[in-house]
Amino acid sequence: MDSLKKIREDLLKINDDLSKANLVMSRGSEDAKIMFIGEAPGREEDEQGLPFVGRAGKQLSLFLKKAGIKEDDVYITNIVKYRPPNNRDPTKQEITRYAPYLKRQINIIKPDIICTLGNHSTKIVLTNFVPEDIDKIKGISQLRGKVSYVKIDGFNYKVIPVYHPAATLYNRALESVFENDLKIVKEELKQKSLF
Repeated sequence: MDSLKKIREDLLKINDDLSKANLVMSRGSEDAKIMFIGEAPGREEDEQGLPFVGRAGKQLSLFLKKAGIKEDDVYITNIVKYRPPNNRDPTKQEITRYAPYLKRQINIIKPDIICTLGNHSTKIVLTNFVPEDIDKIKGISQLRGKVSYVKIDGFNYKVIPVYHPAATLYNRALESVFENDLKIVKEELKQKSLF
């Protein structure tokens, strides 16, 4: 039977250009109803070994609180589990390599809602982990705040894309959009049926 511990062990065995950095797997509750997925760790995440602990993480924490979502009740991870050099975006090949580990995490957590943060995580989840289809998915500005549905290994999930919290640092006008989208996440959590 798969476990988060086993996933961690498997990730530590990876030997690629990214794995020279520190493993940044996840933080949060294994019983989480909401799973937040970003793209890749940054410098502070690499240093601490935890996702979303830098400036973007502080923004996420702030807006979770504003939306009335307890941080103890969520699970936070990224697609790519090691920091890309110079904080560059992960490549399609890197996303392809690390996506199966993310899928395994989803299968263990089984959240009621998957909240994708930004373009990369939105596209890989909405293609149901088919990297060749990534370019067929619209961008985050068109998909944000809208509920989609995916079936992953026989289980149905609500997916709600939102902007990456880092976007609110560079464009303050997105703060109210981000806050409202997280309120949609909270409201959708109250809905029992997935379909």
